[in-house]
Parts: sequence; structure tokens; C-alpha cells
Amino acid sequence: MHEVIEVMPEGSLEVLSQQEVNALLSATADSGQHEILRRCALAVLNVGSRTDNTREILEQYADFEVNIVQQDRGVKLALKNAPSDAFVDGRMIRGIREQLFAVLRDVVYVNSKVAAGHFALGHSEGITDAVFHILRNARVLRIPAEPRLVVCWGGHAISRVEYDYTKELGYQLGLRELDVCTGCGAGAMKGPMKGATIGHAKQRVRGGRYIGITEPGIIAAESPNPIVNELVIMPDMEKRLEAFVRVAHAIVVFPGGVGTAEELLFLLGILLKPENRDVPVPLILTGPESSAPYFETIDRFVGATLGDEARRKYRIEVGDPARVAELVQDSIEHVGAFRHQQNDAYYFNWRLQVDMDFQAPFEADHATMAGLELHRNQDVHDLAVQLRRAFSGLVAGNVKEHGIQAIEEHGPFEMRGEQHVMSELDNLLTSFVTQRRMRLATDTYEPCYRLLS
Repeated sequence: MHEVIEVMPEGSLEVLSQQEVNALLSATADSGQHEILRRCALAVLNVGSRTDNTREILEQYADFEVNIVQQDRGVKLALKNAPSDAFVDGRMIRGIREQLFAVLRDVVYVNSKVAAGHFALGHSEGITDAVFHILRNARVLRIPAEPRLVVCWGGHAISRVEYDYTKELGYQLGLRELDVCTGCGAGAMKGPMKGATIGHAKQRVRGGRYIGITEPGIIAAESPNPIVNELVIMPDMEKRLEAFVRVAHAIVVFPGGVGTAEELLFLLGILLKPENRDVPVPLILTGPESSAPYFETIDRFVGATLGDEARRKYRIEVGDPARVAELVQDSIEHVGAFRHQQNDAYYFNWRLQVDMDFQAPFEADHATMAGLELHRNQDVHDLAVQLRRAFSGLVAGNVKEHGIQAIEEHGPFEMRGEQHVMSELDNLLTSFVTQRRMRLATDTYEPCYRLLS
């Protein structure tokens, strides 16, 4: 599309006051905020992308531009040189238009409130409050609520057999009238949604929910898949992860790479807190029979670093998606009974306590990665914090623009720690590289890290 296309709101921001319009225009006047909006909008429009190289995407569409146009009844967006796949016969696909205005809602509208000091981000309760308000503003939190939302984690660079398994499990979840939430990208983030649409159709479920939760630093590498009908862009990775665990009634983990490991360690670290040990958060690791070695490697790493208590927080089930869906449904009924008994909300898990160490944004660079404390001579919860940050840094080094640039300028991130922990980490990462779980690209993976003991 080599012209300017003007797009009206869909799904978000249809009705705005003049004060809200002025706030949007003021926020995008900031060059940094406008660039975030541009990148996230490009990711939504770049539907069907087969690359996870953020720089490649940005270079390919270097002439893409997005601007807010004020009108008496609100705003519209002016797009210049937008990717053609977002259009059919010159008209933008409706679902993509919904996602585009979800970007505007979250990246500009919500972040302007954060910048204006509406949330007390200096302490844990204030961050959780911000997560709640962002989700509520996105209409993710609904009344009346039912416990039926399954969060699915997993990699975008998975095999066809693994993808088909995620789709079959999604189908089984849909047949049980359960909704799906993922990181919104391809692979294990798309498969469960695609399967659930068929299950919902067979059960005549209207209003099936396919929620995608992402953040600005990763959205370009994991563009939202077109099935997502509720897109939420959290301000950073930590708020994204907290949003997942707060809205989930059960969590399913498919095979993945360093991003999936980060998600798993985030949750395990929270569940290992003594205050959270009685809060039910069902967690199942699953995939086809061929994925059994992958889960054995994950299980070994967790046991060798965080111990058997952490291993008891999940169960591994391979090869039987119908059985997994049955277990998920049973566990969600237990969650519903628990929250009813405790008079807790179904739509947001307030009872879980999340420490500031997990909530504070981790900025991966050579200094912070080298400063990680990767040893067992500390509380297991604290080690989980450090390991989660290590994997967050590896995600940055693999797919985020600032991480890729830092490595090009200064070489791989170096991580040091206890020999036992570093050996287990090396085994896990080597398995990811061998199984091609680091990138979608077909070229040889160049490690963004160096491990030292």
C-alpha cells in the first residue's frame, strides 16, 4: 500500500471526549512514544510474517508511518505504506483493524496515564493495581465472570508435529467451552486458538475469547496472529507475565525456547513463596510423544536448580490432548470452588503475592547480565528471580532490537555463576539450539550468550 489510508476505530476508542483526544495527541507528540506506537502498529499490520528478526521487519518497512487524525467525534489513524497483507480489496481486515486500535488504546492511552503518575509503581501493590487497570480498560475483566480461561505458553519456533498437537489440545479445550489466552504470536501461541475456534463452533459457543497479551519490546518479533480477538499490550515484560498469572484459571505449557523457560520460571518463583503455597494455580506441561525428551530436559533443569518442591508445582502429560483437556477442566472446577469459598474474584487472582523482584522491569545489557547471581546459596525463590532474568536477557539478545544491537557492539552477554547451575543452564540452552528452538530463521544460530563459572 503505497498511499495514505485512513482507518476508523474498531473495537476500541470509538467514543472519546475532546480531553481524551487531546491526551492522545499530546502523548504521540513525544518522539519515543510515537516510535513505540509505530512499531506496534506495524507488527499488527504485518500479519503472516515468517520472521522473528525485529530489525529485518523494521528495515523492510522503513517507510511505514502512522499518525493520529483528530475529528469532531474522536480520532482515526492515517497509515502510510502499510503492509498489503492487512487489506482485502483495498479494505483493512476487520480483525486487524480491531488490533490496530487496541495498540493505540494501550501503547498511548494507558501509558500516558502511567507516565502521568496515576499508578504507584514504586511498590508491589501499585504495580498489581496498574496491571488490573490496564486489563480492565482493555475489557478483559468481565462481569459476570466464570472460571474458564486457559493460558497457553509455548514457543513460536516449534515443529509441525508440535504445532498440530497444540491445535488439537485447543480443539479439546474448545469442546469443553473453555477460552484461550496466549502470547498472541505464531506457533504454540496460535495453534490452541485455531483449534479452540473449531471446538467452539461445534458447541455453538458465541463470543469465544482468544486473548493475546504482549508487550512493545517483543511484539515486532511475535506479531499477533489473526485469531486474537482481544489484544492487550502491557507496558513491559514483567507486567505481561503478571497479567498472565492473574487472569489464568489454568496454565498449559507447550514446548518452546528461552521465552517459554522465562514464563515457567516466573510462575514457579511465585508459587514457591510460602504465602502462595495454598493458592491453586494448575500447571500442566504437555506436547506430543516426540516432545518427551524436551520436557525431561526442562524437568531436570528445574529439579537441579530449584529443587523437588518446584517440580511438584506442575505435572507433565504427553501424547494425549483429550486427557490434558479433561485434567484442565477438572482443575478449573477446583479453582472455581476455592475462589468461591474464599470469596475471591473469578476474573483476577488477587490472592497471589508477587514480589517486587519479579515485577521490577529487568533491562538486559552486558552489566546486568554479568551481575546475575546464579548460585544455589540463596533462597530458592530468589534463585528463580535470577534465572528468570537470565532467560529474559536471552530473549532480548535473540529477538529484541536493543539486545541485538548491544551484542553487535559489545559481543555476547556473559553470565557467571556456580559451576553446577551453569552446567545445567548450558545443557538446557544447548538442547534448545540443537532442537532449533531459538529462531524461525533457517540459518545457523549464533549464540547471544557466553557462560562462565
